[in-house]
Amino acid sequence: MAVTLAAAGILMVTMGTRQSLGLFLSPINTSTGLGMASISFAMAVAQFTWGAIQPLAGAAADRWGPRPVLIAGIVLLALGNALTPLMGSSWGLIFSLGLLAAFGSGAGSFSVLIGAAAQRLPTDARGAASGVINAGGSLGQFVFAPLAQQLIQVQGWMGAMYSLAVITLLALPLVGKLTGGAPAAHATASSAPDAGLRATLRQALRERSYLLLHAGFFTCGFHIAFLVTHLPTEVDLCGLPASVASWSLALIGLSNIVGSLWVGHLVGRHRSKMILAIMYGSRALLVLAYLAMPREPWVFYLFAIGLGLTWLATVPPTAGLVGKLFGVRYLGTLFGLTLLSHQIGGFLGALLGGLAITRLGDYTWMWWADIALAALAAVLNLPIREARVRPLPASASG
Repeated sequence: MAVTLAAAGILMVTMGTRQSLGLFLSPINTSTGLGMASISFAMAVAQFTWGAIQPLAGAAADRWGPRPVLIAGIVLLALGNALTPLMGSSWGLIFSLGLLAAFGSGAGSFSVLIGAAAQRLPTDARGAASGVINAGGSLGQFVFAPLAQQLIQVQGWMGAMYSLAVITLLALPLVGKLTGGAPAAHATASSAPDAGLRATLRQALRERSYLLLHAGFFTCGFHIAFLVTHLPTEVDLCGLPASVASWSLALIGLSNIVGSLWVGHLVGRHRSKMILAIMYGSRALLVLAYLAMPREPWVFYLFAIGLGLTWLATVPPTAGLVGKLFGVRYLGTLFGLTLLSHQIGGFLGALLGGLAITRLGDYTWMWWADIALAALAAVLNLPIREARVRPLPASASG
């Protein structure tokens, strides 16, 4: 339990900081005059960078252990936040937020944390543990969204960024709690031969179920990045106060704690692909319902609660499916690649949302794109198989 809680605590800080960035979009624009499209592009780069580092951080953790990766990630995240107020150009924001902070939060995120915990836990405990770890990220959003909004109001956006940088460093002691023990023998032992990372990667990229999982997770990234980046602007377009946006983001995080724990419980009892299909399908229906409702605070709060039940609750069944297909030896790397697909979708969600508001004045067509992609993701998960892929000998993989 200590391992699981430490991983959840680290994710609470890294994800809480990252998922609150949308609250800074308008204040940065007002202060710098860089334009919504330019700032959205920097945040879109951050979405892609966060995903791009996942397989690399996972591979590094698989090779050298998670401790140095996590320490480096937390320090980089703090540094990126601290440097952001000093940047007066689009390229500066891309460097601080899009690269440094995103590299840091990515290295301290799902691929490394779930991989480290999975190797230290018995098989029957991994599903519930991934739900608890995921809930830590959701708790971070619940805590950090109103905290960041309050800091912005009291200290200005620059002071708020400095404060987040300091808070981030508080996660460093948790790294020792997570990585203090050696991987459990019963957690890593497998009757299947280890063909090596390169052979496993080649086989994974030829496996249809793994590729379908990527396609569905791409849609998840598009959906989440669009909302976390542009929901505050959507609220502003409706003439509502900024507090509605911060509390909506907080409610997403709060309800996702429930969703993550419940889905982590379900993963060990039901087929993960069906759980994912239902969650993606529910998102399409939820956005349809939102479009039909008046733009009132209570609508945003109910919408946020509904979103939160599946928000990042897709992570436990997705990581679980990767583990079922290929085992946990290279879970950090293989799930990291899946997260890269997620963040390619995230890059497009953040970027296209910025282009929509700049050129069209609202997000109407983005909502309909979100509905279509969510429905498609639900369908794509149905053919996925959940049986272990038989590893090939290293010599057979070339």
